Amino acid sequence: MQTVTITDQKGRIDKVLTQLFTQYSRSQIQQLIKDNKVYVNHLPIKANYKVQQNDIIEIEEIIPQSLEIIAQDIPLEIVYQDKDVAVINKKQGLVVHPAPGHQDGTLVNALMYHLDDLSTINGIIRPGIVHRIDKDTSGLLMIAKNDHAHENLAKQLKEKTTLRRYLALVHGNITINNGTIDAPIGRNKKDRKKQAVVKDGRNAVTHFKVIERFGDYTLIECQLETGRTHQIRVHMAYIGHPLAGDVLYGPRKTLAGHGQFLHAAQLGFTHPVTKQWLQFSSEVPPIFAHTLDKLRKNLS
Repeated sequence: MQTVTITDQKGRIDKVLTQLFTQYSRSQIQQLIKDNKVYVNHLPIKANYKVQQNDIIEIEEIIPQSLEIIAQDIPLEIVYQDKDVAVINKKQGLVVHPAPGHQDGTLVNALMYHLDDLSTINGIIRPGIVHRIDKDTSGLLMIAKNDHAHENLAKQLKEKTTLRRYLALVHGNITINNGTIDAPIGRNKKDRKKQAVVKDGRNAVTHFKVIERFGDYTLIECQLETGRTHQIRVHMAYIGHPLAGDVLYGPRKTLAGHGQFLHAAQLGFTHPVTKQWLQFSSEVPPIFAHTLDKLRKNLS
């Protein structure tokens, strides 16, 4: 059972829940409501119910019964680990957790092979996963090895005390040296595979600063204050500077690579047990570094 308390969201419950639980489609949410698997203030509710401030909503998690999670010997770069947490440098192209269409070959399958313990809070499909990055985004992820660590790390993310910095290569010349994008993100109303800046979306804040300019492209560092789905990709496209290689949110004519040029380069958090501050850095993958070298040579 997943629980959420309504703060500033408005509208029909099926619409609001689709925004809050982006892993589910609206039709799935509607079916859960029809099956009396969604409760408001501990009572079943109809699909046309409009949420109220401070409503406590409980929703039964959909777990595909046919999905069997198996440990697989997939190469995995473990940057750090102890008995409570681990930090992984995820390679580009690796899906974080199993889902329909990606039942194996994921980071979770690799974690189950390489690590002895993983938290259980997120169920059988997402053991150990506290936060995610997209399939074609590379870089650092924190992993919880027990439920206490998971709860603590999730609280740090919610309270915005973690450090998450990304390197992104974007289209166009950003003339200002730094800026902040404060624009709510929710599901795209015309394309359910995409997110978008929408009035009734969830609060989303991205800070950025320019690292290097290449004329038609700009290398930036982004620091997340929130962690919405596709946040950096959506925000940069929103201000007219979509990520290079991102055919979902950017132009089809873009730099060749293995998807968007986005790398989780720095990660910091307070250890859930020792209370020490841990901070890690990761170099961009070879395709990213090679592309930057080519852009520099073109300028010279």
